[in-house]
Amino acid sequence: DSSDHVIYQRSLLAYLESAKLVHGKVLEIGTGSGYGLKLIADKADQFVTIDKHKTDFSLPDHEANKIQFVQMNIPPLTGIPDNEFDFVITFQVIEHINKDKAFVDEIRRVLKRGGKLIVTTPNSKMSLTRNPWHVREYTVKQLENLLRNKFESVKTLGVFGNEKVMEYYSKNKESVERITKFDIFKLQYRLPRWLLQMPYDILNRLNRKKLLSQNQSAYNANSFAVSFDVAFRYMIAKNLILSASADVVICDLIFKSTQQMLVDTAGNIYAGTLPNYLQPFRLIHLNVGIGFQLDN
Repeated sequence: DSSDHVIYQRSLLAYLESAKLVHGKVLEIGTGSGYGLKLIADKADQFVTIDKHKTDFSLPDHEANKIQFVQMNIPPLTGIPDNEFDFVITFQVIEHINKDKAFVDEIRRVLKRGGKLIVTTPNSKMSLTRNPWHVREYTVKQLENLLRNKFESVKTLGVFGNEKVMEYYSKNKESVERITKFDIFKLQYRLPRWLLQMPYDILNRLNRKKLLSQNQSAYNANSFAVSFDVAFRYMIAKNLILSASADVVICDLIFKSTQQMLVDTAGNIYAGTLPNYLQPFRLIHLNVGIGFQLDN
């Protein structure tokens, strides 16, 4: 659904930036639809990806041969030896895990000495309403405290949108508030998650489609450029990522407003001039989130 570009672009950009860092043996927890597989497989010597649902993905043989898919519920990471991976990546997963401490323990167990974890998750302070599909959401401090139980150093950064993106965020917030104002008894926080999941999905879909329609009317439907400044590159340039034995590591990415990138309706990203044959572009929204890269 084209109204899901919000989620898709946020996740894709995490893969794009992680692909600049990973090497050796890489474990992904949370394959999803598999749109990040090629990005990571191209950089890894060996790539294992885990999901609780069977994932069908189509890649050329020379790429697919580097990827091992494992279907399992986690934690634990059953059958994976200790000290096995150079990197573990997991995007927008930990908020769905019941036993989050055990989840972190298992990741630490399978990482090699000096290995790194890259994890992203929503920032609870930027959430517009309760997401009943999430077991919990974290503040920066809460997630940092959880991770410090197993990792000596944690450094946090956020994902921020430019003016256009934050304008979209504001419109989304206004739209959500028009719905939640009727929840005078705060039932969204009192009722069990399972009871809220279906109404949440219906209202969320209607809201996204409405915002997409408004964006199509407000902006040129033939092309739309989304600007990003990837501060992560600045951090790398400034040597803020230290050696494997260092105390400080840097995480994830920050987006601001300099580098122009074009996003088509299929979710592909293009830098520079928009190809004429592409379908109409959509405005996308990057939710503010929390990202970590951890030095083992």
